[in-house]
Amino acid sequence: MDTHDEELEGPFDIDDFDDPSVAALARLDLGSVLIPMPEAGQVQVELNETGAPSAVWVVTPDGRFTIAAYAAPKSAGLWREVASELADSLRKDAPKVSIEDGPWGREVVGSAGEGAAVVRFIGVDGYRWMVRCVVNGPYERMAELAEQARNALADTVVRRGDTPLPVRTPLPVQLPEPMAAQLAAAQQQAVAQQQAAAQQQQAPAQQQAPEQPAPAQQEPPQPNARRSTMGSAMQQLRTITGG
Repeated sequence: MDTHDEELEGPFDIDDFDDPSVAALARLDLGSVLIPMPEAGQVQVELNETGAPSAVWVVTPDGRFTIAAYAAPKSAGLWREVASELADSLRKDAPKVSIEDGPWGREVVGSAGEGAAVVRFIGVDGYRWMVRCVVNGPYERMAELAEQARNALADTVVRRGDTPLPVRTPLPVQLPEPMAAQLAAAQQQAVAQQQAAAQQQQAPAQQQAPEQPAPAQQEPPQPNARRSTMGSAMQQLRTITGG
């Protein structure tokens, strides 16, 4: 079991800042959370069925992680409860599940051993919020990736808001305007490509040249949009936390 003697100051509450605008400096403002971007980090947006952002992933050469906040009681203890439930659920699918000690307490780890992907869940209780970080990457790079994720989590700012919410309700994710515009353009491009593909399929067979390769798809602008599910671990997390 890993031990961490270091104490990290964050994550922070937006109310910790005399001037809230200072919290946005050098951080990606996602509405409910403001997160620092690691060097060489890129953004990947996961969309729900309605096309709205449901998760924002930070992608690094070692893997990726996402940080999100949830409504919680004024007193601490929600993450410990969620971590226990999450570990129980992971044991149904992951060959190896462990609970390790991290800087903030429990971290839940699920893996299939060397050569396979690893998922690590890190949680922190705050005042009326709980923030959790999901870390996903190859077994061989997990130590470096987890360190990047912890560093980002330690400098994350939570904007809880005053709206009363049931415990475990995900706090809304809101993309910065330039990123939202890029995402909308990427979605429009994807729709156009789907329509073009459908028209090609409907064209008479004699108009199709079998030896002609399919047209190359253009690279969508950042952020990258994904509609695929993140696997059983992410589904279980959303079920447990109400996401």
